[in-house]
Amino acid sequence: ATNAIGTSPASAASNSITTLAPAYDIEYFVLAGGGGGGKTVGGGGGGGGFRTGTVPSVGGATITVSVGGGGAGGTDSGTQGGTSQISGPSITTIASAGGGRGGGFNSNIPGGDGGSGGGGGRNTGTGGSGNTPVVSPPQGNNGGNASPAAWGGGGGGGAGQAGTDGTSSGGDGNGGNGAPSTITGSNVTYAGGGGGAAQSAPTPLGGSGGGGNGGHYPIDPGNAARDGTAQTGGGGGGERDSSPAGGDGGSGIVVLRMLTSDYSGTTTGSPTVTNSGGDTILKYTGAGTYTT
Repeated sequence: ATNAIGTSPASAASNSITTLAPAYDIEYFVLAGGGGGGKTVGGGGGGGGFRTGTVPSVGGATITVSVGGGGAGGTDSGTQGGTSQISGPSITTIASAGGGRGGGFNSNIPGGDGGSGGGGGRNTGTGGSGNTPVVSPPQGNNGGNASPAAWGGGGGGGAGQAGTDGTSSGGDGNGGNGAPSTITGSNVTYAGGGGGAAQSAPTPLGGSGGGGNGGHYPIDPGNAARDGTAQTGGGGGGERDSSPAGGDGGSGIVVLRMLTSDYSGTTTGSPTVTNSGGDTILKYTGAGTYTT
């Protein structure tokens, strides 16, 4: 408010008041893209970083949203998933790291660090570290180790569980399970790790929450590594060797939720808008904004 007392002549004296929009809390879910799986007994990609909580808004402020894509499956090691984040004048930036890459054989690169760590590939051994960079609560878990002298890649870590270690046979090197969220109005599991590649059946499984299965012999379309599921942040499966590449990671999402009575209706980026229990829910699959 401004006050014009003291202005001459007296008839010019006036007051003005600017009304700000009220502040309110916004619940968020920030999920990064899953990591890509490696090849030649490759490790599974790690699940995307998984972060949720509540932030205060400032009336009239704009929250900027970015959504990470899934990392590409590799012809050796995979690539890390993309970062998702929200930022604005009312909040400290909330960023979730992409899932770590699955390790490969030829480059001797271990599983990569990330939201959840990628699994190690044959002869590279170690899985990547999850919750990298470190946040609290943790955004993910470690990837599993490979069997250094046999045909088993490690599973990628998931938001709810570490990836398992690979050995010489199939049915191990599974991806870590993801974690659930109800922010969209349904109970959905996200950010599962990709399964590591194996010598033989049974298939190494991707973790619940969109993780792709690992590949194994005999190489045919039914036994190839699978991609992580889009919009779940799932890691891609590791490939045995003869197929083109490891599985791609699944893309992430960002969700904002608030009381419908507070919702301004001002957005960019065309989020999906739904309602549940008196709340309005914005689901972003790409870049956008919300103005409070």
